[in-house]
Amino acid sequence: MQLSWYSWLVGFGLTLLLEVPIVIWLLADTVPRLPRRLAIAVLANLLTHPLVWFFFPQLPLNGVLRLVLSEFWAFAGEALFYWTMAPPLGFGRATLVSLAANLTSFGLGWVVIENYASVLF
Repeated sequence: MQLSWYSWLVGFGLTLLLEVPIVIWLLADTVPRLPRRLAIAVLANLLTHPLVWFFFPQLPLNGVLRLVLSEFWAFAGEALFYWTMAPPLGFGRATLVSLAANLTSFGLGWVVIENYASVLF
């Protein structure tokens, strides 16, 4: 399946729209400066999202396995990034931040794509 850069930008924008506010809110007591929290949230997604969008769909696996692997990559990669960029957060809490953000973007993103894919892409 060939995916375009335009489709990726729309998907990435939707992901940021859904995940960034959650990450900013959940990091507030550990990372006091809003610009730093914003940068952490955006960079975490910039590091994981291109692989989710372009690499994993090309794997010769069944669709469910590809989906599980790509979402695990996003979750684990972002959790490690949050922990690295905000060590006082701790590994456990970094994992929960990533889980909250990724479950939200996966669930709401699925709803948006199912209902508006013809308009967005």
